[in-house]
Amino acid sequence: MGDLLLGIDIGTYSSKGVLCRPDGTILADAQTQHKISIPRIGYVEQDAESIWWTEFCQIARQLTEDVPQGERIIGVGVSTIGACLLPVDSRGNPLRPGILYGIDTRSGDQIESLEDRYGRCNLIDFCGSRLTSQSIGAKILWLKENEPDNYQDAAKFLAASSYIIYRLTGEFVIDAHTASEFHPLFNIKTCCWDGRYAEHITSLDKLPAIGWGDEIAGYITKWASEATGIPEGTPVNYGTIDALSEAVSVGVVDVGDLMIMYGSTTCLVFHVHHPVPTEELWLETGFSKGQYEYTAGMSTSGSATTWFRDCFGQDLLEDEKRTGMKAYAALAEEAGDSPSGSNGLLVLPYLSGERTPIFDQKARGVLAGFSLNHTRGDIYRAVLEGISFATRMNLEAMQNTGARMTHGIAVGGGTSNRLWLQIVSNVTGIPQELPEETIGACYGDAFLAGLGVGIIKDKHAIKEQWVKIKGVVEPIDKTKPTYDKLYGLFRELYLGSQSVVHQLSEMQR
Repeated sequence: MGDLLLGIDIGTYSSKGVLCRPDGTILADAQTQHKISIPRIGYVEQDAESIWWTEFCQIARQLTEDVPQGERIIGVGVSTIGACLLPVDSRGNPLRPGILYGIDTRSGDQIESLEDRYGRCNLIDFCGSRLTSQSIGAKILWLKENEPDNYQDAAKFLAASSYIIYRLTGEFVIDAHTASEFHPLFNIKTCCWDGRYAEHITSLDKLPAIGWGDEIAGYITKWASEATGIPEGTPVNYGTIDALSEAVSVGVVDVGDLMIMYGSTTCLVFHVHHPVPTEELWLETGFSKGQYEYTAGMSTSGSATTWFRDCFGQDLLEDEKRTGMKAYAALAEEAGDSPSGSNGLLVLPYLSGERTPIFDQKARGVLAGFSLNHTRGDIYRAVLEGISFATRMNLEAMQNTGARMTHGIAVGGGTSNRLWLQIVSNVTGIPQELPEETIGACYGDAFLAGLGVGIIKDKHAIKEQWVKIKGVVEPIDKTKPTYDKLYGLFRELYLGSQSVVHQLSEMQR
């Protein structure tokens, strides 16, 4: 009988699953789309039942129908969007829609009050990172202060992955990586819940039990089997956050490995051995005991290129309908005709504020050096270069901790833009490996499930069997003087324009 692994990821805008063999061979995949809810500015939510669970069931049913006769699923891996807050009652029923990760910024007042009470430096030393809009402990405090009935009725405070695993197994659990975003309730040194700063937030018994992403949390119940099609008794791992599973899916599993994910935002995952607390990044645990990583997340990258295309490339979109020539490809061609430095243009790509390393919600985009001689291609190239300078800021923050990196692995939809990849390597000096296929977080989920059930014996199997590298984008040395100078100006431009930009942000609705 053939053994199969099932991985399903619930992302911000889509969910995807994959059915594969223990050697990484893919038998089937499935995908579905969904939306986020923005009930007011700064609030970003999703419904746990109608989106997270319903789409998990849809994908699971579709993939279980593709199991060949005589074969069986022996392990299920789960990942979901970055740490969310979902209060549930004692039966696991959601009390409200899930409050999403760092793109939901409602807890600013609570972060300020916690830092005033305990001191930012003390919290950074305890959590490994400063409190930000990613911090779920601060969002629990928001719930306590703004929705007291939901707070009082909550038996558990779950993440999105915790909710899926509860529905599958009946167990209230969370993986350590996701738990490490529940600042300030998780001790980064002991990798356990810790009540040192919890008094004004919640009692620790309302938090799920901690395990690791490569361990088994429970088994498919009869009820869950009927809902999903997954056989009763099948092991389910502890799950994790999609960015970590995405990193695993392309072989980022060892100290020094770096993932650069090109999506609507840029996400960086860098594995380290000796964690050093920092206020510029998120320090988190990895998928197995003893692992740590620095994670960085920008607010706009691919979404900035989409904005540019939609606002200034309507003619190219019309050409795309008529000829099939992609508007993005046409913009990249125009930008390729512009030299390094975009003929003296510089862009701050902070169209939605910025997360790491500046954590500035009031940051906004700036176009500097603009003249009558500049073309659309110059401006688009400057956007790509601005995103690349912001990426360099994050990589430097990682290296400032004493960690060293030699190369990155590029993933995500933006990797189809070879010019963007080349500019990032030129600006950062980092070579980037390109996998033949980037299936996504669900592929990493399947691999972690294989580790959990023991059919995969070693994490290096992901590099040796599952992932094939098709090429490397090397930095072009002759661009270094230009980009080094512009990078210095980029940092100066942010600081010099900060006061004006913050005032402008107050005028925006």
